[in-house]
Amino acid sequence: MNNFSSATPSSFAVFDEDISADYLKRLTKAKELAIDTEAMGLIHGRDRLCLVQICDEEDNVVCIRIRLGQTSAPKLQALLENPEIEKVFHFARFDVAALSAGLGIQVNPIFCTKIASKLGRTYSPRHGLKEVVLELVGVELDKRAQSSDWGRVDELTEAQLAYAANDARYLLQAKHQLESMLQREGRWQLAQRCFSCIPVMSELDRLKFTQIFEH
Repeated sequence: MNNFSSATPSSFAVFDEDISADYLKRLTKAKELAIDTEAMGLIHGRDRLCLVQICDEEDNVVCIRIRLGQTSAPKLQALLENPEIEKVFHFARFDVAALSAGLGIQVNPIFCTKIASKLGRTYSPRHGLKEVVLELVGVELDKRAQSSDWGRVDELTEAQLAYAANDARYLLQAKHQLESMLQREGRWQLAQRCFSCIPVMSELDRLKFTQIFEH
């Protein structure tokens, strides 16, 4: 596959329903993995999970196409629930809820680059993935395929797959920059406590408890 917004990844693989046993073994050796998801929309329970993207420290990218009606992916679940591997997301609150609602996966431990950006990059009001990656990694992401039909998993275009892959590929680099920034500013412990709250916030979102902390 070609035409990524920057260099092509070291390797790229697409699987149906679950990762292979070989890839599970390979990815289980990682200390941290970048994870992203694509869904039919933003409402859990209505809008199904369609694609899960994973990238390791060596820029190897895996995409798992989730079928209509699919409710589990055992090897992916084993990977994402492995307590020895840190899972890095941007706006983890959505992805963690989507993985739980769609596949029953309880992700842990978690690093969220959006939370880290809001705690560390207090000089900026812009904390979207595109802005964070552009500043910290020097890569401009192509977001044109963001709002597209992810449900046609057998017919995903090259542009969609490139977009999906790139949203995961630069998370680890951004995470390392943000971690250093948080430690420098004395906010690293606060960030870790925020990350530990994500599964609870995601479950509340999934169960439609949207204003539980309001007066």
